[in-house]
Amino acid sequence: MSCNVTSVKIEKGRRVRLKVDLSVAGGDSLEKSTVEYIQGAGTMLPGLEKVLEGLETGAKRDGVIKAKDAFGNPAMHPLKKMKRSEFPKDVKLEVGEKLVAQGVNKLNVIMKIEKIAGDEVEVRLVHPLHDKDIKYSVEVIQVSDPRPPPMPAKAL
Repeated sequence: MSCNVTSVKIEKGRRVRLKVDLSVAGGDSLEKSTVEYIQGAGTMLPGLEKVLEGLETGAKRDGVIKAKDAFGNPAMHPLKKMKRSEFPKDVKLEVGEKLVAQGVNKLNVIMKIEKIAGDEVEVRLVHPLHDKDIKYSVEVIQVSDPRPPPMPAKAL
């Protein structure tokens, strides 16, 4: 009986572990670590998922993701409803206006005003790197099926 091992390709639903080195093109390093994620679950940059699609364990890729496919994708920028009272009194609120707020881990968050209705202000939380191209270097360590293997019939 021979055991036929086929390599698993990265596709939607697969668990992927990879070494990743991300930086702003021509700028600061963002992340250099080993990450694990599920392909297609929306936790990885869409542009990077596209590059990784179809790769196998051991594959390496380097390149640049355009801003719109990295943090600049408006679909990735959540909307948040806030009260007028949450903004400083002297700030003039107008639709289209962008305000900068201190976010967690010292990263600034850009709030773009989308709608004002009475005392309620709807803002889009825009990533501070939304207008930056992202340089990447990745190495696929492991690709697996996230589901547990089926139980052997005699164990049931």
